Amino acid sequence: MKTKLNGLVLAGGKSTRMGTDKGELAYHGKPHREYLYELLAEFCDDVYLSVRREQQQNLSENLKTITDKDQYRGPLNGIISAHQEFPEVAWLVVATDLPLIDKNSIEQLIEQRNPEKIATAYATHQSGLPEPMFAIWEANSFPKAIEYLESGTNTCPRKFLINSETELIFPSSDDILINANNKEEYQLALKKLHQVES
Repeated sequence: MKTKLNGLVLAGGKSTRMGTDKGELAYHGKPHREYLYELLAEFCDDVYLSVRREQQQNLSENLKTITDKDQYRGPLNGIISAHQEFPEVAWLVVATDLPLIDKNSIEQLIEQRNPEKIATAYATHQSGLPEPMFAIWEANSFPKAIEYLESGTNTCPRKFLINSETELIFPSSDDILINANNKEEYQLALKKLHQVES
């Protein structure tokens, strides 16, 4: 039996390369963190924004949040903070620097979820490597992820998934997994979105 599935929008990064909060960029006429939150709400039992403490004051009151506990370095920090709040659930994780995520890609991820594995993650056809920031992390993955972080060798979530039992799935187009971490990538994402919509 599949466990309860919550959605988590990772919005707690400091966006240093972009120069402005990536969650506030509007690709679809509203802050991207809100767009992703609403998308996940159609599929998940509950949805939360993963944020830093100082971000709380800039958020809409109708968005549920989980504040990063800052126990670990890197993006796994936000995911583990969510797990500690609700340790029995699986988490469908999306990052705010993935501007081309859509309803179809979320549906595909859920339909192809393998709860027997640590996680079900998208990978591009080109690299074949898991994208940990658009994945379903099963509840039993977190003790192992914490052990991995506390071993001190690495904080990279992709390396953790590469070395774990991960179900890989592939998107209809690799563009779904485009990252926008700086101004140039932001402009490229806008161009790609315009092509999709026109």
